Amino acid sequence: MTYYVSRRPNQGIDWLLIGLVVTLMVIGVLAVFSSGAADGHFRLLDLTQMHGRQLLWMLVSLVVAGVIVLVDSKVYTVFAYAVYGVMMVLLLLVFVFGVTVRGDTNWLVLGPVRMQPSEFAKFATALALAKLMGSQNFNIRSLRQQLLALAILGLPAVLVLLQGDAGSAIVFASYALVMYRFGLSAGYLLAVVLLVALSLLTVVMDPTLLVLILFALGALVLIAVRKNRALLLTGAVALLLSVGYVFASGYVFEHMLEPHQQDRIRVLLGQEAAARDADYNVRQSKIAIGSGGFWGKGFLNGTLTRYNFVPEQSTDFIFCTIGEEFGFWGSTLLLLLFLALILRILFIAQRQRSRFSMIYAYCVASVLFFHLFINIGMTIGLMPVIGIPLPFISYGGSSLLSFTILVFILVKLDGDRLAILR
Repeated sequence: MTYYVSRRPNQGIDWLLIGLVVTLMVIGVLAVFSSGAADGHFRLLDLTQMHGRQLLWMLVSLVVAGVIVLVDSKVYTVFAYAVYGVMMVLLLLVFVFGVTVRGDTNWLVLGPVRMQPSEFAKFATALALAKLMGSQNFNIRSLRQQLLALAILGLPAVLVLLQGDAGSAIVFASYALVMYRFGLSAGYLLAVVLLVALSLLTVVMDPTLLVLILFALGALVLIAVRKNRALLLTGAVALLLSVGYVFASGYVFEHMLEPHQQDRIRVLLGQEAAARDADYNVRQSKIAIGSGGFWGKGFLNGTLTRYNFVPEQSTDFIFCTIGEEFGFWGSTLLLLLFLALILRILFIAQRQRSRFSMIYAYCVASVLFFHLFINIGMTIGLMPVIGIPLPFISYGGSSLLSFTILVFILVKLDGDRLAILR
């Protein structure tokens, strides 16, 4: 049974976590300011420029964070499914009323404000998953419960993917790590790894040759287990599914992915791209980061980023600005700040008394880690360019506000942990 005792709104607040978030926000505003300073707009409060709007969104996000801390934490547990449902409706509305921004039709216009529902769906999914897995009758070993959890993750991922935002769709896979942390069999993760490997092989190999290899390997396995009917049947089904997946994966790659997305994957795998300079973004990104050396060129002195040699240098490739201007030491310091943030969240997760709060905390850590890993990876050529922001750093109001909501709900849940007796 759960009891709540009267507490001040700011009691139990983790100020270290807040300090890390605000520090990253400030770094983000300065990075956006520096990346757009080549046109002579050096006033930080210029709302006609990206850095001015980013600063405004930072202030709005902090106001929203204050409201989140003041609201009773029970609201987030009671209305978790309702919030998830609202966000799914917004994702559906994109197909009817969506507007195109920078080539992506995944935005909604609400009066003077443009919002990207896919960003806000991340914290809504975290709340819904925590609500489901935090219930007393939830059993991760139950196939029915597993399917329910996967449905919560899969619905927004599919909707976002159909909108053409493959990067944001992939982020929802990060919640599988949370399920694994709370008892999901490692076999599922192994299966995902094998499917990813099979998908990549369909790009670098002829599908017919790949199918022949699968049949050859499958035949050897079936011969080895021919005396065990259960394993024989399982192996045969797995072989047929693998062959079907190869053809399905090839179809998705050739007919559902945009040409530029195909080129990015080919470039990552060392294949020849259809378009010239398909790897231009990554090449310019690595040149900008490498040119910073150890100490960097100094604030506002990044020639490659200031003069727009790096595409999307204020959003997806914002790390290039930091790498060029502050060099190895500045990049390392930023990564250490993110490491401190994620480790702090994991520490907070372990001290929760509520299972809901603990699961939600792991969801927050997983989302931040995925964004960090993929964003930094694509700027240095280790990941395909799939267009996801660097948390609290990249330009974008929807991104900054959604990450703020994601983290500050945890701040509030953690602040009330001592008021919960189990």
